[in-house]
Amino acid sequence: MWNCCHEKAAHEIVERDDGFIDLGDATQYFREHSQWPAHEREAIRFARGPAIDVGCGAGRVSLYLQEQGLEVLAIDNSPLAIKTARKRGVKSARVLDIRDIGTVRGSFASIVMYGNNFALLGSPARAKRLLAAMHRITTPDARIIGAVCNPYLTKERAHLAYHERNRRRGRWAGQLRIRIRFEQYVGVWFDYLFVSPEEVRKLVADTAWKVTEYVPGWGPLYVTVLEKR
Repeated sequence: MWNCCHEKAAHEIVERDDGFIDLGDATQYFREHSQWPAHEREAIRFARGPAIDVGCGAGRVSLYLQEQGLEVLAIDNSPLAIKTARKRGVKSARVLDIRDIGTVRGSFASIVMYGNNFALLGSPARAKRLLAAMHRITTPDARIIGAVCNPYLTKERAHLAYHERNRRRGRWAGQLRIRIRFEQYVGVWFDYLFVSPEEVRKLVADTAWKVTEYVPGWGPLYVTVLEKR
């Protein structure tokens, strides 16, 4: 992102723990609201301030919400992502891993998890802990607005084989373990949980949250909106 911000080539490599490699383009983190996928543009209307932008990256969501007059706290576990967001005009940004979101002070009306960052919940067990932490730092009428990828809408044999591998290991089919590589840099391994709409409901069933909106997107992509019970 820092390279891309300075108009340098910036392709990220996403490596899965079965050896599968995918290539991403960092320019996606810089898109203006008019360039967002239609389902993200539609669902962002549910956001209210003050808001937290989880995994803010280069700050595209925070910048848009700021333009709408909302107070926003942008968080990301990458110091250079936060540096990039600040350089682009995000007013309030801090280095923070989602696992520490419960340490944030304040009472927020929205938690936005775009760029498929609903997957940062990581696993069913960790999702319960994080959703409880999010409940504590939000208003009674708060919303979680999460962009999600449905892992089952694929015919790719490599992905289907990975689903089966997960099931044999007692994991949810869409529970990825990945790391990001760029040039000579290699990130740490982390869990990234892709879920179907039905699995989102299962994920929140025993929590203080409920699904209130489903905004379909292109192919496997969609946005889920959660509110407090």
